[in-house]
Amino acid sequence: MEVLFFARKVSESNYGAIGEIFDKFGQSDINISIYAPLLSQLHGHVPLPNAKILESGEPLDGFDYLIVLGGDGSILDATVLVKDSGIPIIGINLGRLGFLASIEKSMVDEVIMAMLHGTLSFEERTMLSITSNFPIFANANFALNDFTILKRDTSSMINIHTFINGDYLTTYWADGLILATPTGSTAYSLSCGGPIMFPSTDSFVITPVAPHNLNVRPLIIPDSAVVSFQVEGRSDNFLCTLDTRMEMITSAHEIAIKKNDFSVKLARLNSSSFLRGLREKLAWGKDQRNF
Repeated sequence: MEVLFFARKVSESNYGAIGEIFDKFGQSDINISIYAPLLSQLHGHVPLPNAKILESGEPLDGFDYLIVLGGDGSILDATVLVKDSGIPIIGINLGRLGFLASIEKSMVDEVIMAMLHGTLSFEERTMLSITSNFPIFANANFALNDFTILKRDTSSMINIHTFINGDYLTTYWADGLILATPTGSTAYSLSCGGPIMFPSTDSFVITPVAPHNLNVRPLIIPDSAVVSFQVEGRSDNFLCTLDTRMEMITSAHEIAIKKNDFSVKLARLNSSSFLRGLREKLAWGKDQRNF
């Protein structure tokens, strides 16, 4: 079995945990490779196992799993590495909330056994893809969580003309707009009042950011729809994001978002579930009045 370790950015406080993880994998019958940018962060700080090195830009041929060390942001970055390879992502949570990185570092032994015995569960997660009349996000035009259009800095609110399958929906007067997948419904969209959706839901949600009209609410639409946008405002430039990646756009951009042609595969332990994650991560039922 071949696995590749990946992380976006490693903090000093996680050196010890990463060393323990490497040690446990090194004692198993699993062959380890480390992504070169991760290795450069760990060199001199963490005892490194006997591992191969995968340089940036090399294809992920032959790997059974991509193991992501970090939080949900690291998994979002990992999707750009995995692309359409179909390699499952295992997220070991070294961050905080961890809806996507659902495996805590205390569960590493359990994860190794599940990998060796083939008892991990897999979830296919829908993604978004973007097209535009002016090229943006050329290196990775897809997103697992969400697409957003946002005003810049402290500029005035913006007008986002929104269309579904070519039909005019409305113009949002707001600080921005989010188009989220079911996976992204527990991220930025949730903090702006959007609904939580099960990962298997065949829908997207459009969530305004600080809308000026009080009767404007999040809208759930089928994921077969194509959603397009045009933006106007007093500023000449606006922010546009796909997950953790950002581009600048202008009012001349015409943007369309649809369901991506490929999905990403997330691996989890059978003992975990989406509902359990909601209870634990959002502290549902933790009110002292319940005890």
